[in-house]
Amino acid sequence: MASILDQYEEESNRDAGRRPNQTGVDLISQGFIDARLEGETPIFSKKKVNFKPPDPISHLVVSNNFLVMAMTSNLLLRLDLDHPDQPDEVELPRSVDDRVHKIFLDPTGRHLIISMTSQDNYYLSRNWKKPKPISKLKGHIIESVGWNLQNANDSTTSAILIGTSKGLIFETELSVYEDSRFFQGNIEQYLKQLFTLQGKDSSEPVTGLEFDRMPAPELNMYKYYILATTPGRLYQFIGQVSQLSEPPMFLSLFQQYDTGGGGELPQFMELPGDFGYSELHLFFPNFRQQARKFAWMSGPGIYYGDINVKGSAGPSSILSNSKLMAYKKEEDDRSNKPVSMVLTEFHMLVLYPDSMKALCFLNEEMVYDDIYPDRAGKLKGICKDSIRGSIWTFTSSSVYKYKVTKEDRDVWQMYLEKGEFELAKEYCHDNPMHMDKVLTKQADHLFSSGKFEESAAMYALTRNSFEETALKLIKLPQKNALKMFVQKKLVSLKTQDKTQMTMLVTWMIELFLNQLGELKEMGQDDTSEYENTQEEFRKFLGQPRVRECVSNNRSVVYDLIASHGDVEDLVFFAVLMKDFERVIGHHIQHENYRGALDVLTKQSDVELYYKFSPLLVQYVPKETVDAWLRQGKQLDPKRLIPALVQYDHPSYKDQGNEAIRYLEFCVAKLENKDLAIHNYLLSLYARLQPDNLMTYLHLQGEDEEDISYDVKYALRLCAECDLKRACVHIYSLMGLYEEAVDMALLVDVELAKLQADKPDEDDRDMRKKLWLRIARHVVEEEKDIKRAMEFLHECDRLKIEDILPFFPDFVTIDHFKDAIISSLQEYNQHIDSLKEEMEEATQSAEEIRREIQSFRNKYAFVKAEDKCSACSYPLMSRAFYLFPCGHKFHMDCLISEVLPSLGASKKNQVEALQRKLAESESGVVQKLAGAVAGIKDMDVKAKLDELVASECILCGDFMIRCVDKLFVEDEEWALVATEWE
Repeated sequence: MASILDQYEEESNRDAGRRPNQTGVDLISQGFIDARLEGETPIFSKKKVNFKPPDPISHLVVSNNFLVMAMTSNLLLRLDLDHPDQPDEVELPRSVDDRVHKIFLDPTGRHLIISMTSQDNYYLSRNWKKPKPISKLKGHIIESVGWNLQNANDSTTSAILIGTSKGLIFETELSVYEDSRFFQGNIEQYLKQLFTLQGKDSSEPVTGLEFDRMPAPELNMYKYYILATTPGRLYQFIGQVSQLSEPPMFLSLFQQYDTGGGGELPQFMELPGDFGYSELHLFFPNFRQQARKFAWMSGPGIYYGDINVKGSAGPSSILSNSKLMAYKKEEDDRSNKPVSMVLTEFHMLVLYPDSMKALCFLNEEMVYDDIYPDRAGKLKGICKDSIRGSIWTFTSSSVYKYKVTKEDRDVWQMYLEKGEFELAKEYCHDNPMHMDKVLTKQADHLFSSGKFEESAAMYALTRNSFEETALKLIKLPQKNALKMFVQKKLVSLKTQDKTQMTMLVTWMIELFLNQLGELKEMGQDDTSEYENTQEEFRKFLGQPRVRECVSNNRSVVYDLIASHGDVEDLVFFAVLMKDFERVIGHHIQHENYRGALDVLTKQSDVELYYKFSPLLVQYVPKETVDAWLRQGKQLDPKRLIPALVQYDHPSYKDQGNEAIRYLEFCVAKLENKDLAIHNYLLSLYARLQPDNLMTYLHLQGEDEEDISYDVKYALRLCAECDLKRACVHIYSLMGLYEEAVDMALLVDVELAKLQADKPDEDDRDMRKKLWLRIARHVVEEEKDIKRAMEFLHECDRLKIEDILPFFPDFVTIDHFKDAIISSLQEYNQHIDSLKEEMEEATQSAEEIRREIQSFRNKYAFVKAEDKCSACSYPLMSRAFYLFPCGHKFHMDCLISEVLPSLGASKKNQVEALQRKLAESESGVVQKLAGAVAGIKDMDVKAKLDELVASECILCGDFMIRCVDKLFVEDEEWALVATEWE
């Protein structure tokens, strides 16, 4: 194992050495960030606003980049921070001792509520220049306002909640419209007291109010939560509100907490030791999104936690993971109380009269302490723009703005220290250095907890030393963790890391084989654990990257698996590599011929069929032939003959019958005409299935040009196997009718009679000769005179005198008396018919003589302008024929017309006579051989006339015989087609 680790580390270092830019810049380019560079910029940075107020500032609020300041002179200064050079001043109604108690600006920056110490309250819209009194709230000092975060209308506040100094909670809606739905001239659409917060002894001021919508179980209902605080208590109100309810909207929600009417008590958290005031703040990730965190600044400290609207905190609470964090007090001033606070995603900014401290939620550590100089004056307040995220503090004469820069930069480390690894990874922000630390810490934690496989998977994602981690995991008794680590490392490798990939794949195979071998040694090879491990191993080998890797190093893998003696996985690997030849050879070696055939049929290389079929046919002939039949035309039957040649012996009847089945398929279905196929099929028929041989021969037909087997080989084979009927058929096919009849007489006389009728009708002598052979056999061999007499009726060419010589001398005439009488009668009839024919011939001769005599005196006129009926040229330009019908032809034109329709012998005679006439006309005397030798010129012309001019070609039988003649002969078609083009 150590050698593989050393090689892996060495290859990793070599790859790293080949990569360029091995400097600090390379780390940054890969995503690493120098923490010192980032740490130079603090999370919170303060900047004093270049502004000098005309009067001391008493209050300041900011929302949606819109800032409102209240002066001690009852002057409001409004400032759009997008246009800071255009301030707007609004004067409040003045009284002698009246001053601003608090101001409240909604999140959109459109609506402002001013509460005065004189218990007068005013509403100021952003577009107004003068505030309007909220008359129905006269006599109440507003301590808190719960704005409606769902409101999207600039002209109205929608339903809002107002908390007073007397513990009363009102619901109202303020509108900028001049006309009111209820009372003319009032800006409040309605005002309804909903609840009273009672302290221990008396009513306490409502120091904080927040409400928001949460998921509702019914479609026609809204569900809200309402948080309200007093100096010492935090109340929760949760309930449903109908979407169709009339104002006030929250009346039904608070009625369920009406203790006087039998309702349940509201849930609250009470903290001891209040200092007379408190503040409630929620953190929203974005405007109109669900709040995530809350913080309540109270006497003993800051009570903070998460807001969970999914119900995990219980049906009557939305607060979870709540904690109380005491104030960080200085040693020299233990009476210093917080003035105010704001909430960010991870920090609480607590304002003291002389400083601002930032405390982290996650570890409750102070990450920032900003001490103001004495000349700045005491800090009076802090506020946060909930939409833009800016933070503002102020004294009576100065305004400061804080910028928040990556406040989550160290959050990952805090979560890491708390053991919340998933959250730590979430806030690493794709920083590989931070992520590596988190993964390493998580892997160590899992390892120490005994979760070795999960730890190994995590180690594989880190940049820790491969060798160190592997050695750590090797020491474990179970190797599953090591396998997980190596496999995850393998996944993380790049395609070009082929050497490292090969080593890891080889190691993984070794690990799997060792694990399977150990289970086998313990006799657990039939357990589910063994099957699962084997299945996992095979899935690993089947992965695309692994398969590609092992295909290039298959010999190593073969040797590795073989060294463990794992035959099953060796076969599986060979199949995976599509090394079917090795798999089939393995099955055959172990005499598993059906398994070999099964593998053979599942692959597509036909060469393997030719290689392994001879052995498979010997042991599983039927299944092998079935496989051949399924392949059909994919296989060449000629190349399969070596697998079949040894089975034409009766001792291999099963193999031979299967060979016949395949060859019949080739002949019938594939229409194979190969001579070797048909000859071998005929050989198998002759030796194994002689009954089917005649069927095959008849299917092949009797036309020697159409048959596909060698007739001479077939005759010799049938003679060797003493198959006389087949020999008769082949003799007849070869035209050896005498031999066919002789062989047929050894089998059956009826078969011989069929052969005797096969010669052409024109070859009467042959047919008679064959029938005489049959008659002689019947008389001499079978001594059946009666049957021989029947031949006289079956063959009209046999006469009684033809077969009489075959009878023995002692045969009496009684046996063939009837035949003799019948023959004599036939002779008498024949003589009578000859007499009649002679008389008719004599009369015909006389008639012909008269016609000839008349023809001798018959003549016709030929005019000079007459033309040949064939070529249409002047007739008298050369020798011509004149027929009684009036048609006239040149001699050469007539011969050229008649010659194509003559037989071969007559053509030769015409050509010889033409040569003779040509020689005579040229004065050359030359003797001709054959029948025309010595014939005189007139005789030559008479003979030629008889052959070509016996009748007119337009009026005689010649024209009738030419009815089915093609206008264009086949051999002339190509030439004519070319001319037409």
